[in-house]
Amino acid sequence: MALALIVALPFLGMILPLLAERVGRSACSVAAGLAPMLALILLLSQQSSVFAGDLVRVKLSWLPSLGLNLSLRLDGLGFLFALLILGIGLLVILYARYYLAKQEPMGRFFAFLLLFMGSMLGVVLSENLLLMLMFWELTSLSSFLLIGFWSGRSDARTGARMALAVTGGGGLALLAGILLIGHIAGSFELSQVLAAGYAIRAHALYPLALVLVLLGVFTKSAQFPFHFWLPHAMAAPTPVSAYLHSATMVKAGVFLLARLYPALAGSEWWFYLVSITGLVTLLVGAGMALFQHDLKGLLAYSTISHLGLITLLFGLDTRLAAVAAVFHIINHATFKASLFMAAGIIDHETGSRDMRRINGMWKYMPHTAMLAMVAASAMAGVPLLNGFLSKEMFFSETLNQHLLGSFNWVIPAAATLAGVFSVAYSLRFIHDVFFNGEPINLPKYPPHEPPRYMKVPVEVLVFLCLLVGIVPAYTVAPLLAVAATSTLGGGLPEYSLAIWHGFNLPLLMSFIALFGGILVYSCRQPLFRWYAGLPSMDARLLFEQAMLLLVRGCVAITRRLENGSLQHYLALLLGAALVVVTVGLGPLPQVTGSLALTPIDGITALGLGILALAALTTVVFHRQRLVSLLMLSVVGLMVALAFARYSAPDLALTQLSVEVVTIVLLMLALYFLPAHTRGESSSIRGLRDFTLAVGSGVMVAILVFAVLTRPYDSISSFFLDNSLSGGGGSNVVNVILVDFRGFDTLGEISVLAIAGVGIYAMLDGLRLFQPHADAEGRSWARDRHPLILATLSRVLLPMALLISVFIFLRGHNLPGGGFIAGLVTAVALILQYVASGVQWTQSRLPLNYHRVAGAGVLIAGLTGLGSWLFDRPFLTSAFGHFEIPLVGEIELATAMLFDLGVYLTVVGATLLILANLGKLTQEKAGQEVL
Repeated sequence: MALALIVALPFLGMILPLLAERVGRSACSVAAGLAPMLALILLLSQQSSVFAGDLVRVKLSWLPSLGLNLSLRLDGLGFLFALLILGIGLLVILYARYYLAKQEPMGRFFAFLLLFMGSMLGVVLSENLLLMLMFWELTSLSSFLLIGFWSGRSDARTGARMALAVTGGGGLALLAGILLIGHIAGSFELSQVLAAGYAIRAHALYPLALVLVLLGVFTKSAQFPFHFWLPHAMAAPTPVSAYLHSATMVKAGVFLLARLYPALAGSEWWFYLVSITGLVTLLVGAGMALFQHDLKGLLAYSTISHLGLITLLFGLDTRLAAVAAVFHIINHATFKASLFMAAGIIDHETGSRDMRRINGMWKYMPHTAMLAMVAASAMAGVPLLNGFLSKEMFFSETLNQHLLGSFNWVIPAAATLAGVFSVAYSLRFIHDVFFNGEPINLPKYPPHEPPRYMKVPVEVLVFLCLLVGIVPAYTVAPLLAVAATSTLGGGLPEYSLAIWHGFNLPLLMSFIALFGGILVYSCRQPLFRWYAGLPSMDARLLFEQAMLLLVRGCVAITRRLENGSLQHYLALLLGAALVVVTVGLGPLPQVTGSLALTPIDGITALGLGILALAALTTVVFHRQRLVSLLMLSVVGLMVALAFARYSAPDLALTQLSVEVVTIVLLMLALYFLPAHTRGESSSIRGLRDFTLAVGSGVMVAILVFAVLTRPYDSISSFFLDNSLSGGGGSNVVNVILVDFRGFDTLGEISVLAIAGVGIYAMLDGLRLFQPHADAEGRSWARDRHPLILATLSRVLLPMALLISVFIFLRGHNLPGGGFIAGLVTAVALILQYVASGVQWTQSRLPLNYHRVAGAGVLIAGLTGLGSWLFDRPFLTSAFGHFEIPLVGEIELATAMLFDLGVYLTVVGATLLILANLGKLTQEKAGQEVL
């Protein structure tokens, strides 16, 4: 339960800052911090179990048939990331209290932040991969809201769209990859997937699954060539950058690398794809960072570079490299979050992030300068700071890989070059901002130190950089050990977190990087001139142009396919069906199978003849609307009789009910259409339609003939055997609808309710004037509500409602059920509207059909949720036999509540459509004439 609360608390706490905003800014920030604080306390309460090597898991079945369960796990890796998410999240909340302007909606900002926090916790604590993917996509949506928080700025809107498009596209690839992994492993539960690592790597689909998963990882963690979205996301408020783009969101990708490391790593595919991508990203990010003039731009590209470093370590595919990757995740989160916060302080107090203008800040804000310089030194890998330790491990592992043969030297050489640029851009951050003369034309002058508590988060993080760098064995070592153990899925290799390992090659590489970085920075002016001479490439402009081309292509395709012609749509549908069926039947050696067809008796043949004749008459007289509608009703009636003939009474009742409702609907719509229509199809279109009609009929006949003459195993036996014992009902059709396939039914009634509300919204306020005569000039009858019809309808109403109740109550064991009963009730009620008019009926039946339909969906959904209280799958029904005095033994099932929801939804949605369609006519303004 504690694990579920850790994930749920940020979501539950979203409402608190929105309510507390009215009290004041301090109250709003305190309210925003309550849920993360409680979650952090719960997380720390599990520390002893996690550090002892225990795996804390909680599982709740949701959709087991799909492999989707509400299952969570807390191991060392999950504990590490949850600690970063909650710990840095609390510091960001405190920081944002002073960063955001008074006129900005702080409550909304904190609500978005908590939404993202809960989503990230769901990603890192999910045991089920499909559940993890749901949270993964939620991080993309919530980051879109945070990046675009300043919606009045075009760069914020563009950056948010870019981030959502890239990470969302990667999420789709990740979905496909996870589905393949689940297919190979036979489960989406992480424990089973990790245990099936050898089988996954040996499977033929492994390369495809790996590529798809890595696409999700690379887009989320801004790896080359998907890195371009991260610098443009810097348009977000700095608290967002400090949280999403250094400690959490961009770490989701490398987290997934660590999480799936035991299952996917250990192959040449993994090494080449992951290591080369990480190496290129490391170099591109480091090189680009040096030439950025925007302070947050420099930090963004440095983040890309460090994410490439972590990815490269995982790609080297050694156990110690994976340990180094986890260690650098910890270190990077601390020094980069503090650097972003320091950059935000400088921007907040100077009004600018241009490093060509914000010079000499040491003179104006020495405290902030000292904190920022320590964090920047940690980023550069200066000794006695945390970044130095993980960088040394990184250099050491680049020397120990032997997968490139005679080109093994490439990776350590590239790593050293990246280290040179890391020192150079860190030195530029320090020198250009805090020294290098006086500030130039600052919007806010003179700058000064920020409020005291705005610096506290930076102080905490910088102190951690120092503490880990000086005494790593007493600070980060236990956390690193349990996190790395979970990543590797087994024992740890030997490693040392000592500050000094003697004179060795990694130390030499560090000195080369240090002095090389100083040299590069001292030669920065020629480099800047060379960079300025390169062709300019605006990623945002290219992205917008690509999106514009994509939209134009979609519009062109849509206009070609969706031209407003129903004939065109049906032609495409039937043509595609013909192609699919033809391809499917092509491999058959012969159409006729080994089984003989069931002989047709005379009555059945007569019914089929009437059905065919009615269908043909409908086609021939389709321009005479009333005649074609009558023939169409004959077709529906014969279909219902066919269901009854072949022992499907439920389908027959449903068909009859739907037929009556459909005919009433068409009659109401027919009133507004001309009685006759002229032919508009050309000869070519007529030939096309005739060919499609004949081809479809022949193909369906061949398909049915091929199926019926071959033996097949039907699933009906399962439902027949389990209907009474598993669902408590002998009416198999109803049990399928309310129990075995109840989730489908819930979706269908939801769609029906939405369709009813949508049609009501389209018809609301629309008024059409009643024609005075028919097509031949004859006047309409003046008596709109005949006395005989009105009298009979009032007598029939209670009888119809009684039949409806009877059909509803017997539905679980005999033909009937909520859907049929709802249609019968709807027909009885619409008869009152037709016979007596809208005003008369509504004055006596003041029903709100919106609420009726909504209540139906709600009741059906709550019935499904109720099964969770008894640890049963969603929408599992329960039943039992009870003895009632004077009545005897009866059976009661919870499926009746679900069926009640179906009944109410059908009544509400049907009456929303039919009753309001009848109100469209008016002879004079304001006069309804249904």
